[in-house]
Amino acid sequence: MTRLVIRGARLLGAESADLLVEDAVITEVGSVSVPTGAEVLDADGLVALPGLVDLHVHLREPGREDAETIATGSAAAAAGGFTAVFAMANTSPVTDTAEAAERVLDLGRACGLTEVVPVGAVTKGLEGAELAELGLMARSRAKVRVFSDDGHCIHDARIMRRALEYIKPFGGVISQHAQDPSLAGREACCHEGEVSGRLGLPGWPGIAEESIVARDVMLARHTGSRVHVAHVSTAGTVEVIRWAKAQGIDVTAEVTPHHLALTTDLLLGYDPVYKVNPPLRPSEDVEALRAALADGTIDAVATDHAPHARHDKEHAFVDAAFGMLGLETALSVVSDVMVRSGLLDWADVARVMSSAPARIGGLAHQGRELAVGSPAHITLVDPDREVTVDAAASRSRSRNNPWHGRTLRGAVLATVHQGRVTHDVRNGAGTRRELTNATTSGADL
Repeated sequence: MTRLVIRGARLLGAESADLLVEDAVITEVGSVSVPTGAEVLDADGLVALPGLVDLHVHLREPGREDAETIATGSAAAAAGGFTAVFAMANTSPVTDTAEAAERVLDLGRACGLTEVVPVGAVTKGLEGAELAELGLMARSRAKVRVFSDDGHCIHDARIMRRALEYIKPFGGVISQHAQDPSLAGREACCHEGEVSGRLGLPGWPGIAEESIVARDVMLARHTGSRVHVAHVSTAGTVEVIRWAKAQGIDVTAEVTPHHLALTTDLLLGYDPVYKVNPPLRPSEDVEALRAALADGTIDAVATDHAPHARHDKEHAFVDAAFGMLGLETALSVVSDVMVRSGLLDWADVARVMSSAPARIGGLAHQGRELAVGSPAHITLVDPDREVTVDAAASRSRSRNNPWHGRTLRGAVLATVHQGRVTHDVRNGAGTRRELTNATTSGADL
């Protein structure tokens, strides 16, 4: 039997307690006597949260291992406090079959640093024309429950309706990348407004997101099925979601750390690290997103972790790839932006970064209360530690980190996944052989 004792952690930021973990299950909470041979983590003054869950990551494997692998992405996830991540389907080949989903599942299990949950494509090849093998993926060993063509909007209302009808019997959910291509085409890369006009960049108006979300919540009401809105970026979308929830429509939503903290003004320097889809928005949208996360209109924080090789990102702004890193910095950004401002407390952080995403994604064993009988997925946070982000120190294989050089307050110090310490910056577990092997091959990117 393997045993781990976590000493003196503040559970959800409240009273301190010890946690005894035996064979990946929490078996005692309170004042714990250390069993002979148990590993001990001194967590005095640290906040203990249920392991973080990310509904939206891009791990690039198979097909773009030059940007990220499941091993390097898992290492980044563990360093960020995540014990489960949902891997998007836009790989090569696309995760649109049961076999492809099972391959992602097996690669994640082989790493063992975090739970890697495959997201299935909604349409074959992400082409928006024909439904993928939704039922076969759901019945596979991967038990896929979240489906998304992320990076591509399911703009055909008929296809979206059929997908919602198909996934309803087995409790699936469609995660929509809301971008009406007739209002914001693939070349659109900057919030439509003063900045896009000044820079001469193709505009991406908020209505291109809001109109798709409005359509999809009505389709969800019509079908009685579940729709999830990925990376909400505008105040108008918040209004639509708030209305839909008031009507009892089964809609959930996520917001990224970068949309909570960064604004479109950063594009004035044409730095492609800030090119993301949907684009960074003005401060009034950022304020609306923060308020919506605080009041529960937006259910979860998800990183949209999007690693890229240097040769894909280092271009003129209009030609660079969309996306930025997020796994290792997400908790720190939420702490700095939402907790320090008083908009969220640590129990709220557990809700938006652990329990809500686990519920949305159908992971009953993740996001659980830190109580006797719960699986031992635990994140330990120092709420007062200031961290200056260094892109070169990332466990990710890529370096397109928008937080480089910024100082954030609040840091993940240790992660426990299935009762095993997968990250501990104080004792060196973050640089164990298994982590080192996963990351060193990308050090030159």
